[in-house]
Amino acid sequence: MNNVLILLDSLNDWKPYYKTSSILTVSDYLKNKSLQKEKGSKFVINLSNDYSYNSEGYYCSLLAQTRGHKVIPGVDIINKLEAGAGVRMDRNLQKLCYQWIQKNNITDDIWYLNLYFGTCQEKGLEKIARFIFENYPAPLLRISFNTRVKNQIESIQLLSLEQLNDEEQSFFAEALDRFNKKVWRAPQTVKSARYSLAVLYDPEEKFPPSNKQAINKLLEVAKKMDIHAELITEEDATRLMEFDALFIRTTTSLNHYTFRLSQLARQNGMVVIDDPLSIIRCTNKVFLNELFEKEKIPAPLSMLIFKSNENTFEQISSQLGSPFILKIPDGSFSFGMKKVTNEAELEAALDLLFEKSSILLAQEFTPTEFDWRIGILNGEPLFACKYYMAKGHWQIYCHYDSGRSRCGLVDTIPIYQVPRKVLDTAVKATSFIGKGLYGVDMKMVNDRAMVIEINDNPSIDHGIEDAVLGDDLYYRILNHFGRMLDMKHF
Repeated sequence: MNNVLILLDSLNDWKPYYKTSSILTVSDYLKNKSLQKEKGSKFVINLSNDYSYNSEGYYCSLLAQTRGHKVIPGVDIINKLEAGAGVRMDRNLQKLCYQWIQKNNITDDIWYLNLYFGTCQEKGLEKIARFIFENYPAPLLRISFNTRVKNQIESIQLLSLEQLNDEEQSFFAEALDRFNKKVWRAPQTVKSARYSLAVLYDPEEKFPPSNKQAINKLLEVAKKMDIHAELITEEDATRLMEFDALFIRTTTSLNHYTFRLSQLARQNGMVVIDDPLSIIRCTNKVFLNELFEKEKIPAPLSMLIFKSNENTFEQISSQLGSPFILKIPDGSFSFGMKKVTNEAELEAALDLLFEKSSILLAQEFTPTEFDWRIGILNGEPLFACKYYMAKGHWQIYCHYDSGRSRCGLVDTIPIYQVPRKVLDTAVKATSFIGKGLYGVDMKMVNDRAMVIEINDNPSIDHGIEDAVLGDDLYYRILNHFGRMLDMKHF
C-alpha cells in the first residue's frame, strides 16, 4: 500500500479527480488494523465530509495518531475548530487584509475565502492563507471575514469535497498535487531513506545561525547517512508535513513564522529542533532571569526595569554597579543591548529600548576577554568555543549605525579542555529548558562560571563550531533526530 492515504466517505467522491491507488474509505481505514503493523511512516489526508465528534471521520484522525501515522487534520485541530476557537492575525497581516478588501471593493459585511492545503485562488491573500494553515493545518477550510480595519477573521470552518464546485475542484486537485507529489508518483525503486528532514532557513538572513558551508555539510552528511534532508523556506510551510522532522536554521522568535512552524511540526508528531517550548523559554531573557534565580544557577546580578516605573541611574547602579547593561528580552546577535554609564545614557537607552518592550533587563557589567559558548545536545556537551570581544568593543558583535557589523575572533576548544565548572553549569542550566540543541553563553569571573543566556538556536558555522569535531558534529545532530524518531515509533 502507498505511503500516502487519502480517506473518503465513499470512493465515488473521487470521481472528478485522477485515478490513484492512494484512496481508501474511512470505514476501511478504521477496520484495517494491519495498517498499524506496516513498516514505513504513512501520511493520511482525511477528506471525510463529517468530522463531528464520534463520527467515522473523527475517529480516523484519532486512530491515525495512535497508529503512528501523520494525519491532516489532526484530532486536536478538529476539536479546536468544532469549539469555534479563532486566530488573530498580526498587525501586518491585518493591514494587508484591509488593503486587499479596499482594492477589490468588497462591500459585503461578511465575505469568504476557501483554503486548499494553505493556498487560495485570490491573488494577494497568499500570506494570510499560509498563516491560517500554519495554525489550522487542514486540507480544506472556509474562512469568513468582515470588512473592518482590524481583526477581520470571524470564523474558520472545515470544508468538504462535496461543497466544491467545478472550478474549486480543479483548484483543489492542483493544490493537492503541489502539497504532496507522492500521491501521483509511482513508488521509488531505490531504498527508502531512514527518515526525511526539513531544514528551515532564510537565504536572505543577514546573521543566520548557520553559514552556507555548514548547511551544505549537513546535507552532505545526511546523504551519507541515508537521510533525506531538504532545504525549505517560509514559502514551503504547506509542505512541512511531508517530512518526519524539522531542523530550524534561521533565527527563531515568538510571534514569528519560525515559532508557528515549530508548533505545527510538534502538533503533527514531528521531531523538531527548536521545539516550541524551548523557543518560548530561551528567546525571552526575562524568563531566563527568573529561571536562574529560582534554580540557583550562577548568573550576573540582574533586575527588571518597567516602563511604568520611574527609573533613575542612581537607583539601578546602587544595585548593579556602574556601568550596567540594558537588554530587550528577545534580542540576539548583540542587538537590543546598551551599556549605561550615566543618567543621560540611561534616558537615551530607555527611550530607544522601551519602544520595543515594556520590560527591560538590567544586568551588571562583567567584562571578560571572551565568552564561553557551550553547545549542548540532549543534555550532553557537543562543542565549546571562546567568543572574543570585537576589538576595542565590549561585545562580541559591534554594530554601526551604517548597518555594517564586525565581530571578534573565535577559538573552538575540545570538550576535554573546557573547565569542568563551565561544562557542569551549562548542562545544569539547559536541564531546565529541554533535551534539544542549545548554546549556553557563559563567563568565568574570579573562578566562578556564570550563565549569561541560553540560546535555543545556537550558531553552527562551518570552520567554527565544527572545527574540532568536523563532520562528526553533523552526524551527532542527525543521529539525535533518528533516535528521537525511533523512540516515538517504539
